[in-house]
This record gives sequence, structure tokens and C-alpha cells, in this order.
Amino acid sequence: MVSIYVRGEDKTRQITDWEIKTANGDGLSLVCHFLSGKKFFSPLEDCKVVPTREVKGQLLRKKGSSVAAPFETAAIYGEKYAVIQYSAGRKKYAYKLGDIEFVTATQMKDEPVFRYFHSVANARIDHAEPEERPIAENVLRQVDAIIASADTALNAYCTGQNGRYEQTAGFIFPFGINESQLQAVEQAFTSQISLIEGPPGTGKTQTILNIVANILMRGKNVAVVSNNNSAVANVCEKLGKSGLDYLVATLGSRENREAFFANPRPRPSTEPDAAPSMERIQFVLQQLKVLLSARNAVAQLQIEIDELEVEQRYLQQWQQDNGVQIANLDKYKLSPQKTTDLMAYLTHLAGGRVRIKDRIELLFNFRILRTRPFDNWEKRKSAFYGLQLHYYDKALQEKRAALASHQQALHMGNYQALLDELTSASMKCLKQHLHQHVPNPGAFTAENYRDLFDGFLKRYPIISSSTHSIINSLKRGTVLDYVIIDEASQQDIVPGVLALGCAKNLIIVGDRKQLAHIPAKLDMPAPKDHYDCEKHSLLDSCVSVFNGVIPTTLLKEHYRCHPRIIQFCNQQFYDNQLVPMTQDSGEKPLSLLVTAKGNHARENTNQRELDSLLAMFEGQGESVWEDAGGRGFIAPYKDQVALSRKLLPADFVNETVHKFQGRECDEIVFSTVLDKKSNAQDRLDFVDDARMVNVAISRAKHRFTLVTGDDVFTKNKGHIAALVRYIEYYAEKGQLHRAPLISAFDLLYTEYDQSLERLNTRLRREDSEFKSEQIVAQILRDTLDQETCRGLKFQPQIELNQLVSTNNTNLTPREREFMRNAASCDFVLYYKVGKTPLGVIEVDGGSHDTPEQAERDALKDSILNKSGIPLLRLRTVESLNEERVAAFVSQWATGVSMA
Repeated sequence: MVSIYVRGEDKTRQITDWEIKTANGDGLSLVCHFLSGKKFFSPLEDCKVVPTREVKGQLLRKKGSSVAAPFETAAIYGEKYAVIQYSAGRKKYAYKLGDIEFVTATQMKDEPVFRYFHSVANARIDHAEPEERPIAENVLRQVDAIIASADTALNAYCTGQNGRYEQTAGFIFPFGINESQLQAVEQAFTSQISLIEGPPGTGKTQTILNIVANILMRGKNVAVVSNNNSAVANVCEKLGKSGLDYLVATLGSRENREAFFANPRPRPSTEPDAAPSMERIQFVLQQLKVLLSARNAVAQLQIEIDELEVEQRYLQQWQQDNGVQIANLDKYKLSPQKTTDLMAYLTHLAGGRVRIKDRIELLFNFRILRTRPFDNWEKRKSAFYGLQLHYYDKALQEKRAALASHQQALHMGNYQALLDELTSASMKCLKQHLHQHVPNPGAFTAENYRDLFDGFLKRYPIISSSTHSIINSLKRGTVLDYVIIDEASQQDIVPGVLALGCAKNLIIVGDRKQLAHIPAKLDMPAPKDHYDCEKHSLLDSCVSVFNGVIPTTLLKEHYRCHPRIIQFCNQQFYDNQLVPMTQDSGEKPLSLLVTAKGNHARENTNQRELDSLLAMFEGQGESVWEDAGGRGFIAPYKDQVALSRKLLPADFVNETVHKFQGRECDEIVFSTVLDKKSNAQDRLDFVDDARMVNVAISRAKHRFTLVTGDDVFTKNKGHIAALVRYIEYYAEKGQLHRAPLISAFDLLYTEYDQSLERLNTRLRREDSEFKSEQIVAQILRDTLDQETCRGLKFQPQIELNQLVSTNNTNLTPREREFMRNAASCDFVLYYKVGKTPLGVIEVDGGSHDTPEQAERDALKDSILNKSGIPLLRLRTVESLNEERVAAFVSQWATGVSMA
């Protein structure tokens, strides 16, 4: 019951209806409709409506809107109208109560967790490089702009309270499906926050697209964001291939927004194809669910069969090499399990005699009545070896039978036809729904779209942006229905919280076993370890905050790498949970290149690994490495990457492992850089990090080559040591390359290849106090001992002013000063007759990497160049020095024998 008073007079029984409207100017009026049909306007402040209640401390949004706003007070008149004052002393607005809704506000922004995020964003401004400072300032502005709404994913994250929903049905899969993707899509709609773990090559993008499709079918909107634009661009590109990119507003940075509004994608004008009923789609889906499990079983069985065949070949080779006697035990018809049990029992018997108890055991457990074939140790060994072969024969027989059974089930169930029908029908259903519910384009511009934001979201229900710019892209106060964060393992918590602050529901997609972001070091204590921005990615943080209470789906089916490549990652990092769906057609996917012994690493480079790689290419033939999918060289250190760009063919993609994450090539070469002298544990741990190794290997689609030093990672007993063992076990002998390139300078190291021992014994201490120069002196002697070079000789340590006149007018004052300071050349070549200086050879050790020595080297190079004297520099980290010396000397060889 509502009572109406105007200027203190009760008008309730005289009126048929009442309303509140905006009067002339900024005031509000109470409009009374009388029985006579007349209506009278009175200033609202002169009237009283009973009941009237006041609302404070909440947010207001219009029904159907995604935008909420804080307000000062709300007066609710007769549960029919709400008069809102957004800020004290400002204009009041009247709304029908049925047209608006109140959203609970929280004190989240005043709590320690949010204050910590704000402090981190603020501190990063001071720590940012000048070119990155505007980005940091922009993030802080957006953190300030977050609204404290109780229904956001950010509030759930800050409080650790995850909302749960009832299981829904009616899912569509227009982008294809497998068993774990089906589970991931269904799980995403059961919880306010859910997690999809997507190891490399498992179809994360396809899963995201199917989730987006089901969000659209439910009339909701979604933002797809990532720390890097390439991940979001991949989603948008796939939508475009299906003709759905007209739904996407590519926002984010100012440049992206301007480009989007300058060329908006038109809404399709033609009627889409008729769609099957939702009932038919769900019927097909239910039939397909049974077959998806069979499809995974086929792939898993094929992997297991391949593994057994490799083990069987090794066993047969060992037995053949050792000439073992093998008993034929087929007559006992033992299963694989009984076979292993009997092997264990024979091991238990060892050399002892067969007792009555053993006879009973053999009879009842294995149906073996006659024990004569097992009555001594030699017979038992022969039986044991026979059982080993028997096990593999029977296990392979059983698995091949199971494989054939599942393949038959897929064939009889029309698996591929059902999958094609589900995908096609789902896409038609989605397009029909969108045609009916997405309005015609409005006149949206970069300047006005925020003012028309609810209409804009209906036209563009998918927002793409980087996490750094998502709040900038929206109208202030917007809370979208969903946000999907891709590559969340690389997502810094701040600015990741920006995405959580502008959506009700969060779907995190990433892989905790891939490389994380590298945060700035601020040494700011977090209120709880879960939220520590320097320790955790957003993905790791969410897993820790919710501690197992968020639905988590692992995408298991792997489609990128050759099975032999991904199986290492599967066994080493994913507990054999992945199911490789690619085929092994007898390729040679694995190669191992172990460089010669020695300390070849300098700082963060290792030229020997690159030289050895080039030598291996030359031996294989370059055509082996030329494929349309490209090839990549990756290393843990940017210095090694920079060196590779100078030495490797131009068609290589060269990047650090961190920067190559998210990309792929037909083949990948992974250089580990370190040598045995680089034994600092922190350096070994950095390169041998599980995430580093996992990312490096899983970039390769068809071929993977590991380039590493001899025995460098063995003591670490980590992932690279395991990788070396894995490649040695599965790769063919022709793919295992050890020390393809040996340099005379390897004699400088404690460990060196034994093929250099003869040269080592011939070195002369009188040549130099430095072993590097002793080596070059002996190389020169061996080179000049050839018939064509016997007219030449060399002299060590010749001062520059004996080769070059200081009167040379081309020399600079600094160069003349350098010569006067007794600068010398390591080796000078002469003709024996006439003693004309022909060329200079310099030996550059590790000290030549210092700026001071580099300046002296540059002076010497310039002086010799201006004097017309050729120069050959030999770096002790380089290889092929014997060949380079021979080529340098050959330009003065006479070609005439001196005999």
C-alpha cells in the first residue's frame, strides 16, 4: 500500500495513479492522476510518498546494461520509483524501479590485497625505463578506475571466494571438439572462475573459440585479452576465417581503436543457412561423446605400441649381441601379467633348487607341471630371456587387438561423419542466432562509442584487447559477462587484475609448465604469498588463491609435434597425461649434437656450438633442412642469439626461448650455450629450468636438434641430462653427432679430444709463454712444411714499427703513439728470400673481449690495413683454425717444389 501526500494533504483516495518525472529545469515533480482524468504536477520536495526508503553504498545499473555507476544516495518511493543523486549537491534523476538494479559494492579497494596491487602499479612508474613509463602510468590510471563491485571476478580473486553455478546444457561446438575440449567448455560455465591448462599444441585457441560461441548463444558478451597481442590476434584471425570477425571490436591501444573504427567490418546482410534444431545437435553430441573416448584410446594405444616395439628391438639386439640361449615358452600361453610374475618368481628362485613348495606355486599360479626346464640356474636364465621376448610378443598382440577394436568402433559409429555434422550444425546454429540477435550497425566512432556503450556491446559482443589497455577500452564502470585471459602463465598479476576488474566471470587459459613472465623487482611485501607479483604469474596466483576449488581442465590431445618430440615433454613434465594425435611415419625427428670437450663458452655465447652446427649441416646436405614450415634457432641467452644471426643461414628464425614461446617451426635447434667451466649453479639452473626446456622442445613440429657441450649437464641430473638420454635412446645412429668439429685451440683446456694428443706432444715452450701461441706456431710449421709453402717462413713477436714506417702519412697521431709503445704482432709471414713481410697472424684469447683490448686491436687492424699488410685473426673460441691458416698462407704459395 502506498500513501501520497501533497503539501501535507493526503491525496491517496483521490488519485488513480502517480509517477515521478523531470520537471522544467533540473527539478523533479510528482504527477498525480485524479479520478476525473486530470493530472497535476507538484514539486517532489513538497510531496511525501509512504513508504520511502534510502539506499546507500551500492552501485546502480540499468536493466540489461553492462555499466554500473556509484551514487551518493537513492530514495526509493513506494517501491515504484528510484530518485538517484550521483554526487552531493548535484542534479537528481528519477528511474522506474523496474528499469534499474542495484549492485552490491564492496570495500575491496580499501583492503590490503587491492592496496598492494595499487602500490605495485605506482612503484613500477618510478622503476620503469623512460620509454616504458607511459605504459606504467596508464596501468595505474586504470587500476584507479576499477569499480568496487561485488560481482566481479576481481572481488572473487581478492577474497578467495569462487561462485558456483548449476550445470547448464545445450552446448554447441562450431570449431570442432575432442574429449578434453568438451570437458573444458562444459566446466567453464559451472563456476565464476575456471582454469584451462593448455600444454603446447593442444588446441587452446579452438577451445577458446568454442567457449566464445557458447557465450554468444547465451546472449552474453566477452573480452578476450592477453599479455601479448599475438595471442589475441590468433583468436580474431580464426573468427575471421569463419566469417565471425564482424562481432569483434579490436580495441586496446589508441592505435588499435582508431584502426578499428576507421574500417569496421560489415555485418552480413544475407540470411544464413537454415540451422538444424538444437535437439538434433544435442543428439549428435551425445553419440559423439562415446566415440571421443575411443579416438583417444586409438592414439594412446598407438603410442604404447610404438614404445613396446622400440624396447623389443633393443632387447632382441642385446640378446643377439650377447649370444644368449632363449627357451621357447609359448606352450604355457602366459598373459603379459603372468609373464612378468613368472620372471619375478624365477629371479626369486635364483640358483636354488626347486622345492615342493615351488612346484605347487608353479602349478597353481602358472599351470606349469613339469619343472625340469627350470631345475638349474642356466635353464632358468634361458627361460627368463625367453619370457622377456614372450612378454613383448603378447603385450603387442593384446594392444594391437585393442587398437583394432577401437578403430572398428570408430568406423561403425561413423565418428568422422558425426564430428563433421556436429561442427557444421553448430556453426549454422550460431550464425542463425547471431543474425536474429545482433543489431544492424550503429553510427559508432572512436569518440562516441563509450556514450553508446550498451548498444555498442550488442553490436560487438566480443572485445579484444591487451590486458594493459582493457579498462581504457570500455566505458567507466563496465562489467562484462566474461573475460578470457589467454597465455595466462605469462600474465603479470598487475596489470592482469585490470581484466578481472571489468568482468563477472573469468576463464584462465595457460600452462603452468611454460615460461612465466619476468617481473620487475620491487621488494614489496605482499599481504599474502598468493598475490606476490614478483613470485607468481596470474595463472599461478589464481591456482594458489583458490587452492583446488576452481574447475580445472587439462587439454590432453596434442596436435603439433611429432610423437617422438612431444613424448619427452609428456614423460618429463606432464606425467604422461598428454595424448599425441600426430602420426609417426618413420621420420627422423630427433638429433643430438655434442661439441668437443673444452671451455667454449664466453660470457653468454658459445661459437663452437654454432660452428659445429654448420659443420653438421654441411655433412647432411642443406636440402635436409629446407622446409616450407621454416626453421628456428633458440637459446637461453640473447647474446648467443645475436651471434647466431651472424653465422647461421638467413632463413633461420633466431630468438631467445622466452621470446619464441607461443611460436612454432617445422624444426628447432636448441643451443644450451654453457660448457663445463660454466658451472655456477645459478647458470646451470637457469638453462636447465623445466619450463625453459619444455618450451624449447615443444616449438618443434617435425624435427628437434639439441646442441650441447660434452657432459655439461650430467652432474645437474636435470632435464637436459634426461633429454640427452632420451635422444640417445630413440634417435637413429645417424642422428647422433659427437664432436664434429675439433680445434687445435682445444688443447688450452684441461679436457680435450684425444685426437689432439699428437699435436699436444709437439708443442714447443720456447715458441711462447702462452699455449695458444705455441699451438699457432706448430700449425704454421706444419703448414709451411708443405712443398708449395717452403719458400715462406714466420717470425713471432715482431714489433709494429719494424713492419710499418711511422712516416706513413695516413696514420693518425693515436696510431703513431700506439706503435711507439712497442706494440707487436704475434706472427709475421715472410718470404725466405728477400724477407719481405707478407701477412700478420694474431691470436685473440678471452681478454680480447674487453673494451680496452678491443680498442688496441682496432688500432693494429687500421695500421696494417693502411700499410697494405693482410691480417688474419684467430680467436681461441673459434674452430677450423688449421684450415684458415692454410688458406691465409696459400695466397703466397709458389706452386713450385723447393726439392
